[in-house]
Amino acid sequence: MTLTAPPDAPPEPGRLAGGALGLPSVLFCIVTGAAPLTAMLFNVPVAVTGGGYAAPAAFLLATVALTIFSVGYIAMSRRVTSAGGFYTFISRGLGRIAGTGSGVLIALCYIVFTAAVIGVLGYFAATSIEAWTGLALPAWVYMVVALAVMSALSWFHIELTAKVLGVMLVAEVLALVVLSVAVLARGGAEGLSLAPLDPVEVFSNDGAIQVFGSAAAGIALFAAFWSWVGFEMAPNYAEESRDPQRIARIATYGSVIGLGIFYIVVSYAYVSGWGLTGSVQAVADQFDGRYASAFYPLADRFVGGWLTTVIEILAVTSSFACAMAFFNTGSRYLFALGREGVLPRALARTSRWHSPGVASSTVTAIVFVYGLAFVLHDPGTEGALLKLGTWSPLLGVLGILAVQGLVCVAIIRFFLTTARDGFHFFTTLLAPVLGGLAMAGACYLLIDNRTTLAGAEDVPFITLLPWVVLVMFLAGAAIALYLRARRPVVYAGLGHFTLELDDEIAAPTEEAAV
Repeated sequence: MTLTAPPDAPPEPGRLAGGALGLPSVLFCIVTGAAPLTAMLFNVPVAVTGGGYAAPAAFLLATVALTIFSVGYIAMSRRVTSAGGFYTFISRGLGRIAGTGSGVLIALCYIVFTAAVIGVLGYFAATSIEAWTGLALPAWVYMVVALAVMSALSWFHIELTAKVLGVMLVAEVLALVVLSVAVLARGGAEGLSLAPLDPVEVFSNDGAIQVFGSAAAGIALFAAFWSWVGFEMAPNYAEESRDPQRIARIATYGSVIGLGIFYIVVSYAYVSGWGLTGSVQAVADQFDGRYASAFYPLADRFVGGWLTTVIEILAVTSSFACAMAFFNTGSRYLFALGREGVLPRALARTSRWHSPGVASSTVTAIVFVYGLAFVLHDPGTEGALLKLGTWSPLLGVLGILAVQGLVCVAIIRFFLTTARDGFHFFTTLLAPVLGGLAMAGACYLLIDNRTTLAGAEDVPFITLLPWVVLVMFLAGAAIALYLRARRPVVYAGLGHFTLELDDEIAAPTEEAAV
C-alpha cells in the first residue's frame, strides 16, 4: 500500500482532517480503546478477586452507572464540538481554571494508560512466543517494537488507523463470542445460575471469601470501570467526523451499552464455565502461575486448542489496538492543549496527513520514559504485567473517574447558565447528579482498596496515588492562573475552540470566563 497525502487543500493551522471518519470508524477507535478481549483476560480475574463469582454483576452495575453518565455527556457534546473532550466540557461549564486542570490531568492519564497496556502487550507477547517457539525475550523488547509501530501509524491519516483497529476488533469479538456460546450452550460446569448477576453478591461474596479470605466491592468495581476506559472518546474525534453530533451520540451510547452487554455475557460465561467456586479458584491458580490466563483452559475444554491459540494471538493484537486508541486520544488532548496555548503551541502542528504529528511524537517520548522507569525498577516479564500493567491503571482510572465527576457538575452548570434553552430535568440535571455520585463512590472505593488492587503495600507509587492525581490537576490549574495574569488574550480562549457549526452556541461568555 502506498500512502500519499490527501489531494484536498491542507486544513487551517491547528485543525485536524475534517470529514475523515464515519460512524463505523469512530466506533472502531472507541471500542478498541476498551479492548474487549484484553479487558476480559485481564479485568475479569481482577473483578473475581474482589467480587468472586458475582463479577458479571459488577459489570452490570458499571453499565448502568456509565449509561446514566452518558445521558448528560451526550447532551453536552451536541452543544460543544471539539477535540478537547473533557477539557473543553469542563472549561465551558466550570470555567477555564478547572477545565485546564482537568485537561492536563486527563491527557496524562491517557498517556499512562498507553504505557500500561503496552506493558500488558509485552507480557502476553513474551509468554506466548516463548511457549510457541522457545524464544525467551524480555517483555520490554516487544514493548519497544509496539511503541515504534504506534508512533509510525499516528503520523498517517486517521482513517488508516481506524481500519487497522477495526480488523483487530472484529477478530477479538468473534473469538470471545465463540467461547461464550460454546460454554453457555453446554450449560457450563455446573449448570447456569442467576447468582452471578445479583448485585448484592458483589458486596459480600462467599466464593471470594472462601478462596481469597476476603471480598472487596471496590476491587470488582475498579476492574469493571477500567474495562470501559475510552468509551467517552467520540467527542475527541469530532473534528475528524463527518457528522459530529449524530456520530458522538450513537457511538457513545453504542459503546457503553454494547460493551456492557458483551462484558456481562462473557464474564457470565467465564463464571459458568468454571462453576461458581471453581471460577474463583481458577483465578487463584492463574495468579500462582499454573496458566497465563484462566480463560485458556476454558477454551481448551469447551471449544478446542485451536481457539486457545487464537486467543493467545489476539491477546497481543487486542492490547496493541487498545494502546493505539489510548495513544490517539492522549495525542489529541495534547493537540487541543497546545492549540489553545496551555502547552507549547508546537503541539498543535499537524502532519501532511492532517494528524497531530508533534503531539503524537510527544506522547511517544513520555510513554518511553515512563515505561523505562518501570523496566529499570523491574525488568522481568511478570513486572510488565503486575507493575507497569497493574499499578499504572490505578492512577489513570482514578484520574478519569475524578474528571468524569467534574464533567457531571460542569454539565449541570452549563445548562443552568450558558445554555438554558437546552435544559432538561432528566438529561441535564438528574442524570448528571446520579452519574456524579456514582463516580464519587467509585473513586472512594478505588482509593480505599488501592493497596490490595496493586498487590503491594508501602510502595510510594500506590500510597501517594490520590496526591499524584491532585498534583497533576493543580499543575494544570496553575498554568491557567498564570495565563490569566500574564496572557489574558490566550486565557480568554481556553476551552473555547470549536467547529464552525458550533461557534454561535459555544461562543465564550462572561459567565464562563471564570
